[in-house]
Amino acid sequence: MNRIQTIVDKEWAEVFKNRVVLLTVIIMPLVFTILPLVVLNTLRTSGGVPGNSSDMPSSFAKACTQGMSAGDCMQIFLVNEFLLLFMMMPLAIPIAIAAYSIVGEKATHSLEPLLATPITTVELLVGKAFAAGAPAIVTTWVCFIIFVLATPLVGVTPAVQAYILGPTWLLAVLLVGPLMAIAAVNFALIVSSRVSDPRAAEQISMVLILPLLAALFGQIAGVLVINVQFMLLAVVFMAVADVGLIYLGASLFQRETILTKWK
Repeated sequence: MNRIQTIVDKEWAEVFKNRVVLLTVIIMPLVFTILPLVVLNTLRTSGGVPGNSSDMPSSFAKACTQGMSAGDCMQIFLVNEFLLLFMMMPLAIPIAIAAYSIVGEKATHSLEPLLATPITTVELLVGKAFAAGAPAIVTTWVCFIIFVLATPLVGVTPAVQAYILGPTWLLAVLLVGPLMAIAAVNFALIVSSRVSDPRAAEQISMVLILPLLAALFGQIAGVLVINVQFMLLAVVFMAVADVGLIYLGASLFQRETILTKWK
């Protein structure tokens, strides 16, 4: 644990000196938190959320909680779109950190001396993964708390706020989000260990956001309904993906090659 803690301290001391990474960790979560609040407040000041169920996909209208008004159902449909923003945070933030993690050290030739120490590959990867994933998970949780506390101020009804604090959102933020962060970290470390440019590593790693965008457009089109069942399937899928990416990352990280062939 002491070695892992040393890696984490080293990563945070070096990575957060990079302004691009620092802005990604700070600015993007703020935008993703403020944007839905601004939209909801604009709807309130302009006359309220539309209350016609025909304004939303029929598949979502049928899935709406019985006894809930059409206006509440429409608000739930809108906030569910914003849920994907909170799921995007634990993907994008660790990618920015982890993608720079190895390839940045490759560029500065600071990784080779580290690999020459007695630290094991597992300790190194765990330390780098924690250093990239922990800020993303904590930031997402903090932004979610801010969002929940601010929703009554922008016209969200108690029924909709109860839905936000229900199993769909809690599964997404508290469980699926961390699992996605683990996947993002390990995928970015794999990419970062195979390329030679930090920007290329980040751009390639961003391919993980495509499934979230597909879910967003699928829900807008009425093809997909984001609910508890969807989140439970996401938990299972992400858990399996995490195990595979962790194993693949450990097997592809070749210390000897890095020490002898990296230029």
